[in-house]
Formats: sequence, structure tokens, C-alpha cells
Amino acid sequence: MLFRSLAAAAALLAVVGPASAQEVDLRAQVAAYVQPTNEARTRVVVDQVRAAGFEPVVETFAGGNRQTGEMEGRNVVFTIGEGAREILLTAHYDAVVLRDGSMSQGVVDNAASVVGVIEAARRLREADLDHRVRVILFDQEELGLIGARKWIEAHGLANVAAVVNSDVAAYGDTLMYGLNNGAQSAGVTRAVREVCAERAMHCVGFPVYPPSDDRAFSGAGLAEAGEAGATDRVPTVSLGFQDHVGAHQMWLAFNGGEANGLAEGFVPQVFRLIHSAGDTMERVDPATVRLAAETYAAVVAKLDDQLAR
Repeated sequence: MLFRSLAAAAALLAVVGPASAQEVDLRAQVAAYVQPTNEARTRVVVDQVRAAGFEPVVETFAGGNRQTGEMEGRNVVFTIGEGAREILLTAHYDAVVLRDGSMSQGVVDNAASVVGVIEAARRLREADLDHRVRVILFDQEELGLIGARKWIEAHGLANVAAVVNSDVAAYGDTLMYGLNNGAQSAGVTRAVREVCAERAMHCVGFPVYPPSDDRAFSGAGLAEAGEAGATDRVPTVSLGFQDHVGAHQMWLAFNGGEANGLAEGFVPQVFRLIHSAGDTMERVDPATVRLAAETYAAVVAKLDDQLAR
């Protein structure tokens, strides 16, 4: 056991170190997503995945909602390594259409996360993993987690050991993680806590955390809607980054109740920023994107070791 633990620690150090001798310009990678349409953003995803050394598969699906009508969606998928079971590393790349009909730049929500996930994948490629890692970059999250739900419909969850999702990871050094994805997710959140301790990071666990594509995998909210697959739940965690004060303000807003100590009507900055014209490159800190990549790679490596044992 000691030798396996030492080997696991060495593998963890390997995936959180430099991904290559040539550093990627992460700010430029995020800026590339400032496009007039989500179709154009798909092309950026595909190009960046290929540039990172992977061959993506674009899986199309019939999506859209009542407001948009039927729309084709495109999930971008690639894998790392081999294994009978998979750890999914996910983020959504689509951006919202604003009230004036223009497209949000969608860099805080959620291009920075996508770049962080692709960079994490580059780091994981050098790791000795027992599980296949499947990276899924979802479309139509902003329309109701449609890309994630369509992927589950097409592939099922029988081979999925765990899901690590990223949403809003563009600035700040404080990792936020959700605790509301069911009892089956306790092992995933334990892995996050261990990475936080090992890396001496600022981390805040949220008993109530805003929904993202993680909810499609944990089954949260599906049973109430009577949707198929509501009982198919896998260990899942959703991760994001903010500045230290903003993370705690958000925790209080969602978990503090009526006596949360915030000013009446207070809305955390991040929720005034996303889904608005204010979601721009001025808010993006490449250091956070790099930190996110290192953290996601470390969490996946930790999960791989824990699940193997």
C-alpha cells in the first residue's frame, strides 16, 4: 500500500507540472471564443483540441427549446488512455444570446473553463491512468443542459465511474465545488478536498451550488420533472473559480438563508457578469485558467487512483 501511495503521489506531481516546454498562450486561447455564433465557437473548440494533440469527434444532436425551436447541437468529444471504465471531464462551450440578439462573448461563462479543460487533458496525457478519461465539451448548456442530456441518451452511464465538470473558471484563486450531487458523490468531493489540502489552495464547498451540466449526470432535478434517466446517477462534482471574497459572498447568497449578512437585494458580482454584455476578456486572468488546468488534472488523477483501489 505504501509503495502504491508513493507511486500515486509521483503520478499526481507529474500531471500538475508543466505540460510542455512551450507554454500555451491561454489568454489568446480564451479570446478565440469571442465569435458571432455558437457554430463558430464549435470550430474553435475543434481547432484547439487538434492543436493540443487530440483527434476530436463532433457528435451532433437535435436540440433547442421552446424559445429557439429545434436547433442542431454539437458536442465535441475526445479520449485519453484506455480502460474499461471512464472518468468524464466536462465543460460547456456555448454562450447565451443576449436580449438585443447579439452573442455574449461568453468567456467567463464558459470559454475559460473549456481552455482549462483542454489544457488539463494535455497534462493527463502523460499520466499513467487506470481509467480512460473522456473529455466532453458540451453545446446548449445555456438552453437547459441539453448537450449533456443528449450525450447520456446516446451513450448511457454504465461505464462512467465519475464526472468532473467545470463552469465559470476565469478569474480568482479560490476553488468552489458543489456538495449537492447526491450521496454517491461523496468520494468525488473527498478527492477535491484532498487536492485542495495537498496544494494548499483556497477552496469552498457549497451545500447548495448553482446548476450546470453536472446535474444531468447526478440526476438532480430530473426526478421532479419525471424525465427518463432520473434514477441513473453517477458520482459527480462541479467546480469553478472566483476571487476569495466573491466565492464567500456567493456561498452566503446560496446557503446563508435570510440572515446571511449580505445587503438586502445583494447579487454576487459573478451573477451580474455572466449572461450579460459584461462577460468580456477584461475579466479573464490567464493565471486562473492555468490554475484550473492544474487542479482539474490533479483531481482526475486522484480519482483514478482512488477508484482503482
